[in-house]
Amino acid sequence: MRIAYLECFSGISGDMFLGALLDAGVPFELFQKTVAGLNIGAELEHSRVHRGGISATKLDVVVNGKKDMPREEFWAQQHAGSQESEAQPAHKHSHDHHQARRLSEILHIIAAAPISEYARRTADEIFLALGAAEAAVHNVSVEEVHFHEVGAADAIVDIVCAAVGAEALAVDQFLASPLNVGGGTVACAHGVMPVPAPATLQLLKNVPIYSGDIQKELVTPTGAAIVKVLVSKFGPRPVMATERIGCGAGARNFPGHPNVLRLTIGEAQEAVTDAGSTGESDDAEEEIAILEANLDDLNPQVIGYIVDLAFAEGALDVFTAPVQMKKNRPGTLLTVLSRPEHETKLRALLFRESSTLGVRTRHEKRYALPRRHEAVVTPWGDVRIKVAHLNGSVSQYAPEYEDCRRIAVEHRIPLKTVMQEAIRLYLDQKNA
Repeated sequence: MRIAYLECFSGISGDMFLGALLDAGVPFELFQKTVAGLNIGAELEHSRVHRGGISATKLDVVVNGKKDMPREEFWAQQHAGSQESEAQPAHKHSHDHHQARRLSEILHIIAAAPISEYARRTADEIFLALGAAEAAVHNVSVEEVHFHEVGAADAIVDIVCAAVGAEALAVDQFLASPLNVGGGTVACAHGVMPVPAPATLQLLKNVPIYSGDIQKELVTPTGAAIVKVLVSKFGPRPVMATERIGCGAGARNFPGHPNVLRLTIGEAQEAVTDAGSTGESDDAEEEIAILEANLDDLNPQVIGYIVDLAFAEGALDVFTAPVQMKKNRPGTLLTVLSRPEHETKLRALLFRESSTLGVRTRHEKRYALPRRHEAVVTPWGDVRIKVAHLNGSVSQYAPEYEDCRRIAVEHRIPLKTVMQEAIRLYLDQKNA
């Protein structure tokens, strides 16, 4: 299995994550193309910098000629500007760089972007996670939330490029270390807050976090949302064969502390026990929670919205099925699969967002075959093949739909042609 491991000993922010992706080999041109397609007046710059003696890649988002900055510096500048405006009413300050947007506006921007469906869904989930956290903190609905910092052009760039870059890595799983959140206080849109800020802490529920010596905000809301959506497990470095390493630089340079996010990419290796076995069966067993609700009086558009929110809240899968309910009314059976630790918040989501008066839950065992990706080179570009194993042998294989769809659209050829050619090349490669 191909994995990516994030070492968050100095926290994580959107620009640190993008810098680490670039340093690990994601092409800068891919980010440039993505940003140009967003059409929000943003540009990118990147450079090599040193943080605590470590060389790293620094990525900057430039909007209207201004680079992004740590938010306490931005809000200090804004407050100073507001005081200046009161003294000189004729002077107008521009807030375009950090204008407030609603979730629907941001999702509309993402929907129009020339990115894959996988990347679009990932970016949507990150913003939905941010919205759910802000809504919980302020006790309002998600659509009532005004995104200040995270509605700015630079944050939209960070999140969409994070989704595109994560896809470009072609890994099966993101893992991360416990997060150093920093300490002290931070100035934000709602005033001075303790670190971690309320929305950040909401996003990091059930995630191992700690505070080190640095008394600054080290995990931003954007960084926390990226981690929440992309990372599936937290803990020490796994047993892996390292292929690529990337370091993304933070904005500040702390004396004696390397303010970087380190990203390691490689193949996971099975840990060998004293008895010489791997200690793992081919079909890994885990317990999952299943939540179900019958809906017969809810707008289908709202059901789609709930599906997106459920994924943002950690659901493993969400699906619907048509059912015939009492009084001969057609309805929808909504089913959510999740890990047990996410069951409570997903149940609360169904009660809050749907019209149901009851949610059924049960716990079941799930068995999953180990899987990995192999790449084949078609005449039109690379396609990943997802390969599953059973008893040491390949049991299933299939080309990644998003790779095939992207090629079909770009080259205007039938999707089935791309998929058939990818399978043929994989079989030739396997039998060579």
